[in-house]
Formats: sequence, structure tokens, C-alpha cells
Amino acid sequence: MGSGNINETTKSMKLLMRELRDLKHMKESQVFSFLKKIKAPYDMVVQTKMGRLPIVHFAAGGIMTPMDAALMMHLRCRGVFVGSETFDCEDPFQRGRRIIQAVMYYNNAHVLVECSYGIIVN
Repeated sequence: MGSGNINETTKSMKLLMRELRDLKHMKESQVFSFLKKIKAPYDMVVQTKMGRLPIVHFAAGGIMTPMDAALMMHLRCRGVFVGSETFDCEDPFQRGRRIIQAVMYYNNAHVLVECSYGIIVN
């Protein structure tokens, strides 16, 4: 995923998760028609049907703040890519460090508040 817009990235991730849920509840006969439709290998779809993507899924596009990164992790991404525009700020090292902390501790509200404090996005 990579749109340059966190709203579009979020919509794409939610759509993917919805489709994975649908796949998980498909009957075997439906899975074969789904395979033909998306032209995917059987073993990959079977792994996905068991509840997890058989690939590492990263989010990219519009991730500018620690909260954006944490949101993507909550939506079950396994990592995030940030664009160079994220670092067009007064202290790019600090911004990058905060985003890394948000990814690592996306379930800890206290850490997320600390990471996001003072962030100004133009």
C-alpha cells in the first residue's frame, strides 16, 4: 500500500482485513472460485485462509506521525514505511525515533502520548 495519504492507506488496510475475514469464512468450493478470480496459488490462499498473510505486510503512504504509524500497526500491518517528507521538520532524528517507538509500543497509550507530544505536521 502506498498512496501518500493516510486516509487512503487506512481505507486500503481495512478493505484488505475485511477480505481476509471473508476468505476465512468461505466454504471450500468458494475458495476455488476465489482462487481463479484473483489468480493466486492455492497454497498461499490456504495459508491466508488460516488467518494470516503468508507475506510481511507493510503500510506506506501518508504516515507522518507516530499516531499514524501506531494506527497501521493496530490495523495488523507488520511494519510501516515512511516517506522522506516525514523528515522535513526541525528535528528529523527525533521524529524518526518517535515513529519507531510508536511502532514498537503501539498498544501502550502512555508511550504513544509521549511519542506524539509536540509533533507539528504542516
